[in-house]
Amino acid sequence: MGKSMNDIAERSQKLVADFLKRQMDAGLTPPSFDPLNVGNAFFQMTARMMSDPAQLAQAQMQLWQNYVSLWQQTTERMMGRTFEPVAEPEKGDRRFKDDAWNEDLVFDYIKQSYLLTARWMQSTVNDVEGLDPKTARKVDFYTRQFADALAPSNFVMTNPEVLRTTMESGGENLVNGLNNLLEDLDRGNGKLAIRMTDYDAFEIGRNIAVTPGKVVYQNKLMQLIQYTPTTEKVARRPLMIIPPWINKFYILDLREKNSFIKWAVDQGHTVFVLSWVNPDETLSEANFEDYMTHGPLAALDAIEQATGESDVNAIGYCLGGTLLACTLAVMKAREDDRIASATYFTTMIDFTDAGELSVFVDEEQLAALETEMSQKGYLEGSSMATTFNMLRSNDLIWSFVVNNYLLGKEPFPFDLLYWNSDSTRMPAAMHIYYLRKMYQENKLVEPGGLTLLDTPIDLSTVDQPTFILSTKEDHIAPWKSTYAATNIYGGPVKFCLSASGHIAGVVNPPAAGKYCYWTNSRKNKDPDAWLKNATQHDGSWWPEWQSWIAKYTGGEVAARQPGDGKLPAIEDAPGSYVKVTSN
Repeated sequence: MGKSMNDIAERSQKLVADFLKRQMDAGLTPPSFDPLNVGNAFFQMTARMMSDPAQLAQAQMQLWQNYVSLWQQTTERMMGRTFEPVAEPEKGDRRFKDDAWNEDLVFDYIKQSYLLTARWMQSTVNDVEGLDPKTARKVDFYTRQFADALAPSNFVMTNPEVLRTTMESGGENLVNGLNNLLEDLDRGNGKLAIRMTDYDAFEIGRNIAVTPGKVVYQNKLMQLIQYTPTTEKVARRPLMIIPPWINKFYILDLREKNSFIKWAVDQGHTVFVLSWVNPDETLSEANFEDYMTHGPLAALDAIEQATGESDVNAIGYCLGGTLLACTLAVMKAREDDRIASATYFTTMIDFTDAGELSVFVDEEQLAALETEMSQKGYLEGSSMATTFNMLRSNDLIWSFVVNNYLLGKEPFPFDLLYWNSDSTRMPAAMHIYYLRKMYQENKLVEPGGLTLLDTPIDLSTVDQPTFILSTKEDHIAPWKSTYAATNIYGGPVKFCLSASGHIAGVVNPPAAGKYCYWTNSRKNKDPDAWLKNATQHDGSWWPEWQSWIAKYTGGEVAARQPGDGKLPAIEDAPGSYVKVTSN
């Protein structure tokens, strides 16, 4: 073992030296200090905490009492007695799934000691009075990040599985892990770009995003894909899907078994999907109005040429839903009624409570972001990916640190994580407008608060029949925030709440037999009251949506083949825009 560790040290030293030389040769500089403005938030928290020493002393006494209980229980267990644990992991916490965390006295003590301390830290900062809500949320968020980072599962000497693997392999896992770490740093140009899956296992258009179709229109911001019908008759009204441009559209077309796009085609819809460009510096000035003009408005014109139909049913997902709502308000002011119904997947229009993403939106961070984007004209896709990953850091960061770097394993092939890693850039002008006007100032919900295409936006004028799909565990678009739209739109609204989160709750095909969803025919201003009286249904919400949308399909016509209309096929689906990477 000693010889192995010496060999590991020598090889590790060379690997690190080679990496540092490459970084210096590339002229890479470290990031600016505290661009997230965390220090100021914790300074305010500390000042408030120290102003109430009695509460601080009480918190310390509570922690001490918990430790005493743990020491007593551990001592009793050493003598062969059994007790209920002082602290247990939450359900679904996979950090402590190895049997040794429960069976081995030492590791059980380490685990419980960590859980006591982490929960004490979180509750102590939560109990500090006098902080404004935004600062309190930021302190809470970064305290959790700190606690998650210090979990014993993240270190060699306090993770039983890693220790076993190190002994069994003679330390080879640590060398392999260091290689994986340095490869990730190289791929991220000095920033850690954790490999979440086997990228070589997937190829867009070969085994992912494979639903047949054709690109029938394109402009500088998007390609419009028309999918090949699988039924002899189709709904007269085409279905236009507007995905977010923060990620790529094929989250709705991962594999045949979980593709919402293919499922919608099989239900008899003529499906059109906007595939957004992955922008570079040439599109730095592209703004929110450009995404509206060259996105849904251009798509409506193209769909009419392709099918002869002037009106459609529309779906907007996340940011794509926000764009859809804005577009409908503009169209209403212009007396343009080409969208017959609107469906929103996990979409916020009222950003009063934007969830944990709001911790990244304050004036100091936005100023730093503007400076960063001004250098290239866009925000790197990796920056957005890191933000979203931090919302579920144990699952999307630390689990891969353990698997890739401590255990030295290769990540498992997983289509969802391949998509999650295939991030897109954000144009500087559009992104800063979106963050300032919607997240920071919440102007979208104010009648006339925003003007787009020379039109004051008033969402209360949007009177199309509306279906809103939210997900109960959503960290990006909290369902109670998305529920606010039910009291804003002017037309009839059906609200449906799915179990699970922002992605899994949406991409939940009926054949999977997973999760559940809730409906309630009675409108209520309070989301908790709505849920209390809602009916729970097993399985996927997709058939529920199909039953609703069937009322707005406008009858049936013969199936339409892509390219048969006035728009010739440009290339096969999924097109070329979606294949442009950010690396």
